[in-house]
Amino acid sequence: MRLSTIAGTWLVAFASQSVAVQLPEDHIAWGVGGKPVTLQRRQATSTSATATTTKVADSACTNGPLTRTCWSNGYSAATDFDAKWPTTGKTVSYSLTLTSGTCNPDGAGSRPCQLFNGQFPGPTIRANWGDTISVTLKNSLTTNGTGIHWHGIRQLNSVSQDGVPGITECPLAPGDTKTYTFQATQFGTTWYHSHFSAQYGDGATGAIIIDGPASSNYDFDLGAYPVTDWYYPTSWQLGIQAHNNLQRGSAPPPADTILINGTNVSPSGGAYAKTQNLTKNKKYRLRLINMSADNAIRVSLDNHPFTVITSDLVPIKPFTTETILLAVGQRYDVIFQTNKAVGNYWLRASAVAACASGNKNGNAQAIFSYAGAESGNPTSTAYADPGNCNEPTVLTPWVKNTVDQTAFMNQVGNLNIDISVAGTTTNGQNIVVWSVNLTAIDVTWEKPTLQYIKDKNTNYPTAFNLIEFPVVNTWSYWIIQEPANTRVPIPHPIHLHGHDFYVLGRGSGVFDKSTSPSSLTWENPTRRDTAILPGGGWLAIAFPMDNPGAWLMHCHIAWHVSDGLAVQFLESKDKMNLPGGDWDSTCQKWATFQATMPYPKTDSGLKFLLERD
Repeated sequence: MRLSTIAGTWLVAFASQSVAVQLPEDHIAWGVGGKPVTLQRRQATSTSATATTTKVADSACTNGPLTRTCWSNGYSAATDFDAKWPTTGKTVSYSLTLTSGTCNPDGAGSRPCQLFNGQFPGPTIRANWGDTISVTLKNSLTTNGTGIHWHGIRQLNSVSQDGVPGITECPLAPGDTKTYTFQATQFGTTWYHSHFSAQYGDGATGAIIIDGPASSNYDFDLGAYPVTDWYYPTSWQLGIQAHNNLQRGSAPPPADTILINGTNVSPSGGAYAKTQNLTKNKKYRLRLINMSADNAIRVSLDNHPFTVITSDLVPIKPFTTETILLAVGQRYDVIFQTNKAVGNYWLRASAVAACASGNKNGNAQAIFSYAGAESGNPTSTAYADPGNCNEPTVLTPWVKNTVDQTAFMNQVGNLNIDISVAGTTTNGQNIVVWSVNLTAIDVTWEKPTLQYIKDKNTNYPTAFNLIEFPVVNTWSYWIIQEPANTRVPIPHPIHLHGHDFYVLGRGSGVFDKSTSPSSLTWENPTRRDTAILPGGGWLAIAFPMDNPGAWLMHCHIAWHVSDGLAVQFLESKDKMNLPGGDWDSTCQKWATFQATMPYPKTDSGLKFLLERD
C-alpha cells in the first residue's frame, strides 16, 4: 500500500421562487474549441440588510438590477441561510454520464480525459435558492468507479448525498446509475467534481450556480468562469510522479498551462476564451472558480477593478481590488463595471508561485470585448502582481455572526498536550491532536464510514482518522498546524465538508496557547468552506456541530489528499438520516466489481488513485 507521510502537518481539534435576470442574447461567451458557452443555524447577532438599517425583506422585496440584496417572500441577503431558507417545491433535474474520451483544450494535442456528458468543464448545474436539486449519474467507464462531491454544499441532514467514496458512499460501479438529491439551502457559486481516482484532474468537474440575492447591485450575470491548471500527462501518471517526488522532499510535477473556461492558447494552436458585446456603463457579475489539482491562481481584468461580493458561498460586504487570489477549491463572485474606452481587454489567470504553484506556462488569458470594439487581440496592460499567497483580509460576512470565545479560551487554557508532538491522542474530553505524519488517512471503498454507522459498529479502523463528536450544537475549534521545519513547508488549501467554517486567525510558526489566542477574531470573522493554511504556520477555524453526519476535512491539493492529508469526523451519529435500499444496492454492485477490478486501490482512496480507464 502506498500511503505516504506528509511531514510535520498537524491538526488539533477543540470540540466543545424567484426570477433571475437573463443575459441578453447578444452577449456571447466562447469556450473550448471556439464553441459558444451559455452564460447564464448559527449564532447570528444581526441580520442587517445594510450597515445602517435592520430592514428585513418582505414579499414586495424582489430581485432586480437595483435591488440585488432582495430576493422574495421575506428572504434576502440579510437572511442567515443556515437558520432559514425558502422551500420552492420545485425540483431541478440533471443527468450526467461519465465517459472516457480524449480532449485537447489548448490545442497542444489530445490526451485521455474522463468527462461528464463529454464536456470540459461539465454542464453547469443551475437552480434557485430553495429548489431541490436532483442529479442522476451514470458511470459509463469500464474499469473505474466514480462518485460526485458537491463542493461547499452543506448537505444538511443529507450526508449520504455528499459523494465521498469510502466515507458517505460506496463508489458507483461501471454501468451503474444513482441519483443524488439535496436541497439548495445556500445560494451563490460552487462546483462539483469526482472524489474518486484521478477523474477530477482528468476533467470530471463542472460548475454549480444557485441563484439568490447578492450584497451589491449589477446588471448582467456572465455566469461561471472556472480556471484550472492543466497537465498534458494523465493524472494517474502524475500521481506516481508526485508521490515519488514527495518521498524525496521535492515538488510535484509542474502543470503545463492554465485554462480559462476550458481553453487557452498553446504554441501549437488553441483559442482564447472570449466574452463579447459587453455594453458600456453596465455592471457585470463574474463567478470565478478554481478547479485546479495543485495551482493557486490569481485573476484580474485589465483596467477593470473587481468588486468582490462573495467568498465561496458566503455573501460579504463588498470591497474593491485589482486582483483576486483563488486557492484550489475557492470561489469569488466579483462585479466589474464597463466604464472604460470601448475596446478589448485581457482577463488574466496566473499560477501563483508564492503559493508553491508549479506551472510551465502559468499565464492564461481570455478576451473581454465591448460592443463595437475592433477585432484583434487586446493591448491592455496587466495590474501589478502582489507577489504573495495571502487571502484578502476584508472578507467580512454580510450576515454578522459571533463565535463562542468562552468555550475556546477555557479549553485552550487547560490544554496539556504539546501540539508540536506528532501522533494521534486526546485529553479524554474534546481535544484531539492529529498528525498525518503518522496516520495518513486510508478509507475502504467497499465499507464506508456510513456502513459502520448503519451496522452500529464502532470498531472504526485507525486509518480512518475518525474523530467522534457525539453532542449536537456544540462549537468545534480546530488549530491546523504546519511547522516551519517540515520537509516541504508550503501553503495548503483546507476544505471542510458539511459546514462552512469561521476563520478565527492564522499565523507563522507554531500556535502558542499563551499568546496566539489574542490575535483571533470572534466577532463576525471570515466564513467560508476553503481557506489557506500558511506554509510553516497555523490556521485556526471554528464551526458549530449542527449537521449530523460523517464529514471529511482535507487539503484540496490532489496529490496531498491522495497521500493521506485528511481527517474525518463523526457528528451526532444517533441523529443521522441513514441511507436506504438504493444505497445498499450501490454497495453490493461495487463489491461485485471490486472483487475483480483490474487496477487495485493503492492510495488513500480519496482522489488521484493510480489507475486507468
